[in-house]
Amino acid sequence: MKVLVTGGSGLIGQAIRMEVEENPKTDEEWVFVGSKEADLRDAKQTKALFEKHRPTHVIHLAAEMGGMFRISTHTVEFLRNNLLINDNVLYNCYAMDVKKCVTALTSAIFPCDSVFPVDESNVHDGPPHESVSGYSWSKRMVDVQNLAYNKQHGCKFTSVVPINCFGPYDNFNLKDGNVMPALIHKAYLAKKNGEALPVWGTGSSRRQFMYSRDLARLMMWTVKEYDEIDPIILAVGPEDEISIKEATELVAEAMDFQGEIAYDTTKSDGQFRKTCSNEKLRKYLPDFEFTPMKEALKATCDWLSQHYEEART
Repeated sequence: MKVLVTGGSGLIGQAIRMEVEENPKTDEEWVFVGSKEADLRDAKQTKALFEKHRPTHVIHLAAEMGGMFRISTHTVEFLRNNLLINDNVLYNCYAMDVKKCVTALTSAIFPCDSVFPVDESNVHDGPPHESVSGYSWSKRMVDVQNLAYNKQHGCKFTSVVPINCFGPYDNFNLKDGNVMPALIHKAYLAKKNGEALPVWGTGSSRRQFMYSRDLARLMMWTVKEYDEIDPIILAVGPEDEISIKEATELVAEAMDFQGEIAYDTTKSDGQFRKTCSNEKLRKYLPDFEFTPMKEALKATCDWLSQHYEEART
């Protein structure tokens, strides 16, 4: 078993690498590649990468990603680049006779007017939220491609839908980072500079959050054990959903920040809920234990404090 992990230098890729290094298997080889090895928007570079490594399995994490502001203002780039990346990777998986490809999607693919919590059957029920439309449509098309390759060629291509994820090696950039790493970075700076911790919006929006090491373990299970073509949501339960205000307070505690928290109510709260059901996952893995939020946040805050100079900020 030779697993090629695209986007291997990112948050989830690094978490998988840590899991592999801590629990090595003699019959497995893992290859982690980033944008330095190949521009996956380019068909020739993607083909050369697959010919070089000749994987039996692929975990496809590479994507054009960013925070809500960048995604909402660069709709064309997110749509076009992700369509190119996904098409090149899946085509080469087919051409190289890869046994299984697992692609990471996003909870933003679900229709914005869904009745929550959503499950895997709701993916194509309606358009995604306007603010993330380019990114969401490009990701949703992976499910269409997986089904097409399976129907025509019998390929075992599938996808997972992770919820908001955070951990070491995250993108902590204040403009391009997702909500949790951005909050962690803001708390770090506020503590360092003796300033208030700024938070966009009222803090009322609600989200599910998951530690990257938990997602890594679930991704590794998916590529080895999950045999469906239909996607599977990888998430904590709906009962674990918290408000941005609650998340901010937990981050402040983990960072040992004791100053003022300043909510900028002139900024948008974004989509109020994106709650996902993990009922399908629990049917497969009823006993899977997620890392407690406080423990995961403490580990992430400590990592950023210790690696700030080389972190993506």
